[in-house]
Amino acid sequence: MNKLVRSSSILNCVVNLLHLCTAMNYQQTVDYLFHKLPLFSRLGAAAYKKDLHNTIALCDALGNPQQKFKSIHIAGTNGKGSTSHMLAAILQNAGYKTGLYTSPHLHDFRERIKVNGQMCSEEFVIEFTKKIQPQIEKLEPSFFEITVAMAFEYFAQQEVDIAVIEVGLGGRLDSTNIINPELSIITNIGWDHMNLLGNTLEAIAGEKAGIIKPNIPVVIGEVIDVTKPVFEAAAAKSPISYAQEKRYISDWLFEGNQLQVTVVVKDKNQYESYTLDLPGYYQTKNLLTVLEACSTLNTLGWNLSNANIHTALQQVKKLTGLHGRWELVHKTPRLILDVGHNVDGIKEIKEQLELSNYKHLHIVIGMVKDKDIQAVLELLPNYASYYFTKAAIPRALDEITLMESAKSFGLKGNSYAEVNEAIKDAMNHAEIDDLILVCGSVFLIAEVNTGLLGH
Repeated sequence: MNKLVRSSSILNCVVNLLHLCTAMNYQQTVDYLFHKLPLFSRLGAAAYKKDLHNTIALCDALGNPQQKFKSIHIAGTNGKGSTSHMLAAILQNAGYKTGLYTSPHLHDFRERIKVNGQMCSEEFVIEFTKKIQPQIEKLEPSFFEITVAMAFEYFAQQEVDIAVIEVGLGGRLDSTNIINPELSIITNIGWDHMNLLGNTLEAIAGEKAGIIKPNIPVVIGEVIDVTKPVFEAAAAKSPISYAQEKRYISDWLFEGNQLQVTVVVKDKNQYESYTLDLPGYYQTKNLLTVLEACSTLNTLGWNLSNANIHTALQQVKKLTGLHGRWELVHKTPRLILDVGHNVDGIKEIKEQLELSNYKHLHIVIGMVKDKDIQAVLELLPNYASYYFTKAAIPRALDEITLMESAKSFGLKGNSYAEVNEAIKDAMNHAEIDDLILVCGSVFLIAEVNTGLLGH
């Protein structure tokens, strides 16, 4: 039996080598990466590697590209994607050649790796995969480990001035945590991935705080009593600042599809107004984090002027390609896409709904199995009409199970095998003054075909 297993393993290696040696196009290369490597979006916890050995080995084989550019490292339960994009937009607008690594992607794998808002080329993905293939066979890394190494190699090749690096999950054992950044940022701590990060907020904070490095400044976005001691201990040898202690929001207003925000700098009693093209109210918290990060970067010798900050915040989506954050994709009736998918994310969405005007609410929702489904359903309004669906990934909770679970919370609706089918039915039932919200999973948002919506 052992001989048969070894022979099969050798045969698989030969097949993979022959497959990659054959000239593959971009789509074939991405398919190879998706299907050859353990992918968290597909497998969940089984794809999570709880150490940095593979990433270190991959980057060693590449000549340690992560040491060839400056970086900013961003962790947090929610808001790290928006914060990463906002900060990248500001650096880019200030004239710095800016890399941006985020995950997951919505439509194209290359969304994960950008320089000045432009995705890396298809040719780079193909050539990198060919080059790293022997290491794939040797190390059997995860999909995320390969994409991190790919991003680092691209940023080094592009000679970026700085790269904004978003962690994938946690922080301490995240593959991105081999960089030595200019600045570390932790947006907040909430309940998510408890099966991997811990069952208390202190434990989760400890994992996120693992990105804090000695003598490297760290900005904390939101802090609560139980997490502050964790951050203080982790930053014992690092300058630490708390965004919510430096500034506060004194006023805000939705204006069209923008958010007008007035910020007060506490020690100066100085008022400053900002316009954000990311209209979700929850962006006010991310804004405070970004402003404190910019202030810290300026003390480190970077030049981020008020004009740079104001201009960039008005065009984050244009500069970086950010999508899925309270994103309006259809006007009558209004159809909103939001990637909120855990308890804290849904709380923010619920608060946004309370600030929104509509005649009736329609919610298209799909979730993945490893989220706290019951806690999310408990938060959702029972006056809405529901359209239960799922993303086309194995981790997705099937729509029938989701619908049955929702009934115990008074949430009523029908089930649909596919998100666009659910949206079509919601559009058919909605009046022009109604609001349709699609939420519950990044992967669900990724499958929305906006081309079918018209105007």
